[in-house]
Order: sequence, then C-alpha cells, then structure tokens
Amino acid sequence: MTHEDLIEKFSGELPGEKSHLAFMPYRGSSREQIQNGISYRDSAVAIILFHNSENKLCTIVTQRQQYEGSHSGQISFPGGKKEPNDPDLMFTAIRECWEEIGIDAGSFEFLKELTPLFVPVSQFLITPFVFYSTEQSFEYTRSEREVAEIHELDLLALYEPESVITLDIPLNKEFTMKNVPHFKQADILIWGATALILNELKDLLKSDSGKA
Repeated sequence: MTHEDLIEKFSGELPGEKSHLAFMPYRGSSREQIQNGISYRDSAVAIILFHNSENKLCTIVTQRQQYEGSHSGQISFPGGKKEPNDPDLMFTAIRECWEEIGIDAGSFEFLKELTPLFVPVSQFLITPFVFYSTEQSFEYTRSEREVAEIHELDLLALYEPESVITLDIPLNKEFTMKNVPHFKQADILIWGATALILNELKDLLKSDSGKA
C-alpha cells in the first residue's frame, strides 16, 4: 500500500463504532455511554504510519511498564491524558508521543482523527490521531518510567485473519473475561482499547472507496 493509497483511504468516511463493536461486541457503545452522561477524562494517542526499509506499512506501539493500575504491562499507542495546558487533543497526542518514545509526530503529515473510544475501567475517552512519516526507521528515546519496550508492527500482516485469536483474561481472583479478541504478531498480544482502535484502522485501510 503506497502513500497515495493511504491518502485515498483516509479521505473516506470513518468506519466508526461498528469497527469497535465488531471486535468486542459486549463492551457497549462509547457514544451511547457518553450521551447517557457517564463521566470521562480526555486523552489522545498518536498512530504513526510509515513504510520500513522492506516497504512494509508499519506502525509503532509500546508496552507499558508494570505498575499498580488497570493498564499495567499492556500494549498501547504512545499517548496519555490531556493536561490543563494542552490547547487541544492533537497537541496531547504529539506531546505524549515525544515524552514516551522521543518521536515528534507533529513533524509528520497528519492524515485523520479516528473515532473516540471510551474505556470504562479507567474512565478515559481516547481520541486517536493518525500521522504518516516518510522515514523508514527511527531513533527512539524511551521513557523508562512509562515504557518497557517499543515495537514496530507490520500492519498488513497483523490484519490477516490468522493474526486474530481469542484468549481468556483473568482480571482478578473473582473474574475472568472469556474469549477476548486479540491481535497477535510474533509474541506481541494486543487487546482492549488498542485492539479496538487497530480494528477501525484496519477497516479504513481495507475499505474499497476513497472520498464518499
């Protein structure tokens, strides 16, 4: 998929929440929960697309450090909560990307804002921003406090049917989530909010049309 192909794909309408619900139907609609008045905190993530030296379309994710919290050790896009001094959510995504992995997403081409996703366990409403870089590789500066590892995913390989598996997730001694969809690449397992965002990105990249 070329840069020109990406521009065409991202000129179309968003797949929206149907992509989230198709991947994890029992989680409920973010839009409906917000309309019903649930409280939330704004956050944003940066999705950086690039073609690597083998011309594969890739993106960057991080593995969070272990900590006392609901997202400990999980795979995520660079991002975090909106700070009071952030002028808007795109600024939040760019700032957090710089702080976590040392990459200036603001210097890349902005492609599209994806559908916001509400995360009940942490009360965050995540807005994803997609950027495209012409660079084939990056020199990362990892935030040791927040980021355990940085991974580059081959997106089109990730979106093959065999890359989707279901696993049980033990949340605590009393409760286990059954048959949770995951994206899998090598030993990287992606579930939860990041997987839902990736599924909307998949549906956008695999759409047949550009501008509506």
